[in-house]
Amino acid sequence: MPAERKKSVNMDEKETSSFSNKEKERDRDGERRPTSSREKGKEEGKMSGKKDGIKSADDKKRRVEEEKRKKEEKERKKKEEEKQRAEEEQKRKEEEEKRQQEEQEKKLLEEEAKRQKEEEAAQLKEKEEAQQLHQEAWERHQSRKELRGKNQHAQESRPEEAFFSRLDSSLKKNTAFVKKLRTLTEQQRDSLSHDFASLNLSKYIGEAVSSLVEAKLKISDVGCAVHLCSLFHQRYADFAPLLLASWKRHFEARKEEKSPNVSKLRTDLRFIAELTIVGLFTDKEGLSLIYEQLKNIIGADRETHTHVSVVISFCKHCGDDIAGLVPRRVKSAAEKFNLTFPPSEIINTEKQQPFQNLLREYFTSLTKHLKKDHRELQNIERQNRRILHSKGELSEDRHKQYEEFATCYQKLLANTQSLADLLDENMPDLPQDKTVQEEHGPGIDIFTPGKPGDYELEGGIWEDEDARNFYENLVDLKAFVPAILFKDNEKTSQSKDRDENKEIKEGREGKETSSTEELELELEALDITDDPLELEVADEAESEELAKKLLDEQEQEDEEASTGSHLKLIVDAFIQQLPNCVNRDLIDKAAMDFCMNMNTKSNRRKLVRALFTVPRQRLDLLPFYSRLVATLHPCMSDVAEDLCSMLRGDFRFHVRKKDQINIETKNKTVRFIGELAKFKMFSKTDTLHCLKMLLSDFSHHHIEMACTLLETCGRFLFRSPESHLRTSVLLEQMMRKKQAQHLDARYVTMVENAYYYCNPPPMEKTVRKKRPPLQEYIRKLLYKDLSKVTTEKVLRQMRKLPWQDPDMKSYLICCMVNIWNVKYNSIHCVANLLAGLVAYQEDVGIHVVDGVLEDIRLGMEVNQPKFNQRRISSAKFLGELYNYRMVESAVIFRTLFSFISFGVSPDGSPSPLDPPEHLFRIRLVCTLLDTCGQYFDRGSSKRKLDCFLVYFQRYIWWKKSLEVWTKDHPFPIDIDYMISDMLELLRPKMHLCSSLEEACRQVTELEREVLVKLGLAMEKDGRCSSAMGEGEALDEEDEDDDDEGGAETEEQSGNESEMNEPEEEEGSENEEEEREEEEENTDYLTDSNKENETDEESNEVMIRGGGLKHVACAEDDDFIQALDKMMLENLQQRSGEAVKVHQLDVAIPLHLKSQLKKSPAPSCTADTDTDINDTMQFVMLTRKGNKQQFKILNVPLSSHLAANHFNQQQAEQEERMRMKKLTLDINERQEQEDYQEMMQSLAQRPAPANTNRERRPRYQHPKGAPNADLIFKTGGRRR
Repeated sequence: MPAERKKSVNMDEKETSSFSNKEKERDRDGERRPTSSREKGKEEGKMSGKKDGIKSADDKKRRVEEEKRKKEEKERKKKEEEKQRAEEEQKRKEEEEKRQQEEQEKKLLEEEAKRQKEEEAAQLKEKEEAQQLHQEAWERHQSRKELRGKNQHAQESRPEEAFFSRLDSSLKKNTAFVKKLRTLTEQQRDSLSHDFASLNLSKYIGEAVSSLVEAKLKISDVGCAVHLCSLFHQRYADFAPLLLASWKRHFEARKEEKSPNVSKLRTDLRFIAELTIVGLFTDKEGLSLIYEQLKNIIGADRETHTHVSVVISFCKHCGDDIAGLVPRRVKSAAEKFNLTFPPSEIINTEKQQPFQNLLREYFTSLTKHLKKDHRELQNIERQNRRILHSKGELSEDRHKQYEEFATCYQKLLANTQSLADLLDENMPDLPQDKTVQEEHGPGIDIFTPGKPGDYELEGGIWEDEDARNFYENLVDLKAFVPAILFKDNEKTSQSKDRDENKEIKEGREGKETSSTEELELELEALDITDDPLELEVADEAESEELAKKLLDEQEQEDEEASTGSHLKLIVDAFIQQLPNCVNRDLIDKAAMDFCMNMNTKSNRRKLVRALFTVPRQRLDLLPFYSRLVATLHPCMSDVAEDLCSMLRGDFRFHVRKKDQINIETKNKTVRFIGELAKFKMFSKTDTLHCLKMLLSDFSHHHIEMACTLLETCGRFLFRSPESHLRTSVLLEQMMRKKQAQHLDARYVTMVENAYYYCNPPPMEKTVRKKRPPLQEYIRKLLYKDLSKVTTEKVLRQMRKLPWQDPDMKSYLICCMVNIWNVKYNSIHCVANLLAGLVAYQEDVGIHVVDGVLEDIRLGMEVNQPKFNQRRISSAKFLGELYNYRMVESAVIFRTLFSFISFGVSPDGSPSPLDPPEHLFRIRLVCTLLDTCGQYFDRGSSKRKLDCFLVYFQRYIWWKKSLEVWTKDHPFPIDIDYMISDMLELLRPKMHLCSSLEEACRQVTELEREVLVKLGLAMEKDGRCSSAMGEGEALDEEDEDDDDEGGAETEEQSGNESEMNEPEEEEGSENEEEEREEEEENTDYLTDSNKENETDEESNEVMIRGGGLKHVACAEDDDFIQALDKMMLENLQQRSGEAVKVHQLDVAIPLHLKSQLKKSPAPSCTADTDTDINDTMQFVMLTRKGNKQQFKILNVPLSSHLAANHFNQQQAEQEERMRMKKLTLDINERQEQEDYQEMMQSLAQRPAPANTNRERRPRYQHPKGAPNADLIFKTGGRRR
């Protein structure tokens, strides 16, 4: 405004006075307008502020209600989503199980079909083989029969002399033909037959006979030779006698031979047998010759059985006709497929019998030989096992001897089986050695090698699956790196592979056999010299400087071979980053990086030197460096070889120096060797040799090195099949040396730890109790399947159980009472399951609750620490049973008071049931209150909990004040934290006592208040007017709360209804009415409060059944149909009638109220008896014609009608006053509920929802503050 005034003055000086006057007036009006508008704005602001102040409360309430509604909606949606998600998850699991089941069934069907198909194929193959055998037998029989007939009638059909004149008699062709007979084969049958037909061999019969007898035939060529002999016999009469005489001379000459040719003997025996069968020789001549030769063979072979193959060949090809043998295979084929094989008709049975006896005698001797060799083989195996367990290895001679004997035995066994089949005899029994398992523990059967996974001790070679993956699953660099990068290493790797294979076959045996004597010496005596160890290095001085020389040489080579500074910088950076590769992925990435970018000979040597010089403090890098070497080995094998040679030299250097310094470096070396051994880079033989060197001088640092080596790779060596035996021998030797030497306690502990790490003591296997299938199914449902998602499914399965079986029902109750077998976080699921099951089996809930209470009481009586976990579970289960409305609050508080009173001495003296140092009852109280204490927040339950917390504080301070707690042994801080957490959750504003005296004073004040209410003491002095019984000091508050009225059960019902539906905790003023209506359905396991008071000390529980059971019958349906028909007819008849409502209480007319007010009824709130009248006015309604008449009656109060009406009015007045007070206090109650809701959300302990009972919809209150006077008619507006 001053700026405007200044501006107006300047304008007045320049313009005329009239214009200036108008301008001034205009300026004044302009000044007045803003002033009036500001005043108006202030007044409007005041008015709007008043209106806003009025509306703020409504807006606040509206916002609060809106927030509550949104929160409820959000929670409801969240629950629906969770439920839907759980249903989808369950559905998905069911579909997955169904799919897996279908796949399994399909797989079983496929396997069954495959098996049937294989069986059919095997049967078809067997049938084809039988048919082929049948066909071959008949063809052979027919051909032999035809040829025999021709040979027997050859004399009649021989040609005359004129026939021979037409044939070719030239010397050249005949001589050539005779020479061909010495080397005849089956392929020459046609050509030889054609040549024979065109030649005249009358002068060459003797040469032909000699050629046939001396011919080197095979078994397959015998048929061709027999065919040619038959041609000779049919044409030349003197051929057969010459041939027989030649065979006799041949066999006579063979008797003088010391080692006859078995192959020639086998062929000759079959040859003469075939000639006899086809009739070339007479039966007498041929059979006698065959029998004589067979007898000679068998007689000379009864002990060694080296000619068993000759006998088998004879029986196989000629046994059917010569000896009348029927093989078992032929017999089974004839029986199985109904085939008829040709009979033995060529030679009669009498002539066959000697051959059968001779062959069976030979088979008997063969079986005796087989049994003898079997026993001898088992003895050799037993001796070898004993040697392996005592020495750890077998000598080369002994191993070779065993292999040769085992080969001969297997060959003899196969021949015996073949001969047994041909003779249709049974194989002898070959008993297995029962002492296969070694006496000194589990071992390996190296003689009957099985699958690699067959030998595994408990836990396997590796400690867990992660360790197995780390040491076995390596990155295949060849799959990622181009082959050109490691092309120069392929030849070296191939040569190294060949060397390794050679070492497996030869090298290892030579090295182990060379150290056999050393091991034997070690086992015989404990004093072992170091002489064998010094032989490995020529000069001791050289061995001492070996590691230094290797390092110096490699440094020089690196400096000479380094080409280019850029690559050198890359390699140096790579080596500097190696100590940071402390996990599997980083070291694999480093291996791939080195192979891709730095793979040169000089860089590989530099890498080896960096790996070898790892700091002695960084033992954690050794497994990763070993993995790096193992990963690079397929592409660059020289890295592992160089590193292993350097470690081997460094190890020998430290062993021979025998100094007592640098123990960390020594442990690093042996640990590096152990890690490389687990990656199979360092051979197991060399590793065990290092251990052997340490055991040879088992003292000081060598003890620590040996223990470190065993702790690193001892388990791997002991559980590997190829090194198990030798490792066990060395371990036993180490333990014997520990016993023989007087070692320090630290060394004894290290040795024992290393030994039991490698070879843990056997654990006694717990025998699993065998239960019936139904009990196993019940345990599976409760202890495995039950969860928050599967509660409904388990409930459905539980309902299907045979409840009529008392044993099953008692077992299920026992499983539920033994709640400690259930996971702690799933205890509420069992309570939820029981709440749903009680609707169908009422007595189950009674038994379970009774069992839980009994177990809690038994735990306090026994008081053993081993039962602490089950006691915690039982307390938790009891709280969850209250949450699911299975017990009343009286049971909870009775249990809480028993925790702090049972077995507790009133004078504070120690009690065996509750020792001073035992604080477990405090933990039980906190567990129970943490579970269900958050619902004791209103009504008598709230007052009960407040009273209990007073006594609980006294119990805590009584425990704290005991002498067992001192400065050196203070009261456990975790107990204090547990108590504070529990109290912060339940009563955050509660005043906590700071001493035992204050706690006792609060208890005394509380007891005095209770006694005053009970009328047992005066309010002024607080002294009791009647004696109190013993033991009532702790329980009197509980009894008082039970006597305070029937509201306890109502409020308990209300609290329990809110417990499983947290969204109702914001509730309305009408919740008390809902609780009253739900009282009857709340508790069914305990009696009413009145009965609990009178029968509190009674321990007997009466179980009432469900009454008579209805049995369905056919008459029920007829009765129900007739009843429905009758009711329908009655309803139709009465549908037209008017319904009259009887009015029991008629309102008094207005014109009579003024007369009644002049003479008022007696007041129910009068202070003295003088104000009470003797009569009560009633209005009597009469009817005279169509008019109603009213008459006032004075009824004396002594009458029954007046007294009842007076009492009814008094009760209604009191109820209206109580409801008015509750309604007027609604704001305070809402603030309290909001605070409780905030504390519950902070505690983040949502109560489990009970899905087993349906609830009616909540009552929604009208908005705005209600008019209490208008509702309860206690006042009214006076005008």
